[in-house]
Amino acid sequence: MASTTSLYEVLGLSIGANGHEIKAAYRKLARVCHPDVVAFEQKEISANEFMKIHAAYSTLSDPHKRANYDKDLFNRSRRPFAYSASPAAAASAMSSSRFSSRSWETDQCW
Repeated sequence: MASTTSLYEVLGLSIGANGHEIKAAYRKLARVCHPDVVAFEQKEISANEFMKIHAAYSTLSDPHKRANYDKDLFNRSRRPFAYSASPAAAASAMSSSRFSSRSWETDQCW
């Protein structure tokens, strides 16, 4: 999924949803979006939506996949805006912040 929509938003859930809420949201959306239950004209659109819903459910229902997704989601939300700019701006932002935690003691070579 290359869009900016999180898997939680696909299922209409909050980040703290438990397993029962995830399953209930998936089943509710599957009853509406599954290609077998929609009109013939809407099958392709419905199939694409259902694949997104199923991918969200398969990731969020597995504890290990969900933990990795949550970690990635958290890291994406904390990323500074400078990194989304041009490569030169990102490089200068990285080089200027790379040594921000250095102190006099760590600079000494003994």
